[in-house]
Amino acid sequence: MKRRKFVKASLLTSAMTSFIHPVGQATAAAITQQNTNPEFYELRIYSLKNARQRKAVETYLQNAYIPALNRLGSKNIGVFSEYLPQGFTKLVAVIPFNSLDDYFTTSDKLAKDEAYQQAGADYLNAEATAPAYERIESSLLKAFVGMPKLEAPEKKSRIFELRRYESHNETAGKKKIEMFNQGGEISIFKRVGLTPVFFGETIIGPMRPNLTYMLTFDNMEEHDQNWKTFGSDPEWKKISSVPEFMDAKIVSNITRMFLIPAAFSQI
Repeated sequence: MKRRKFVKASLLTSAMTSFIHPVGQATAAAITQQNTNPEFYELRIYSLKNARQRKAVETYLQNAYIPALNRLGSKNIGVFSEYLPQGFTKLVAVIPFNSLDDYFTTSDKLAKDEAYQQAGADYLNAEATAPAYERIESSLLKAFVGMPKLEAPEKKSRIFELRRYESHNETAGKKKIEMFNQGGEISIFKRVGLTPVFFGETIIGPMRPNLTYMLTFDNMEEHDQNWKTFGSDPEWKKISSVPEFMDAKIVSNITRMFLIPAAFSQI
């Protein structure tokens, strides 16, 4: 009798364990993501006026800036040019930082980095009569909790789409971010092939309040098809029909830029 009770209890315990364990794993994964400290991104856009400037900036980024930042712990630094430029191309750089402290202390650390100073001398010491670039537009972004780390895609021929959603006030901007995070829009993106590289809320920069994100595709045909799939997705239609998430109420302007990676880009 005791043996039968023991066997029964053992089987019950085993069954409960097999039922609870997957749930526990899912819960643990969710908690881990929520507790992951979000990265910060500097988004730089270099304005250039000729091929000499483009070469100067690319040489600096490839041989001086990126190696120095890698030594400081910043990985997966992306450098891109416009896919179909209007006039002379701009260069876009996406620079991840593990924390705000890393971002704010980088300049002082680079000033003491002799290898960086030597490798970047032509760029850093360019004369006013022959500048390495015209201007830099720079924004500081904080990664979304729903995607706290940049996800670099496979290195192969591909295009990128950089999108910015502007809102008419801070409350509307936060609501759009909520739509991506808690509303599940990021998950839908991934499911339908709108492969995200990063999502970030602009905390310093122009056109605030806004959020900026980057997607990647093999080509423009895949881009068009996957956006079409997204637009007809039942779950997306359900979320976008929620009154508080309707774009007309929380998004006032959308801009986009198509990009191709430089040969030395780490994204």
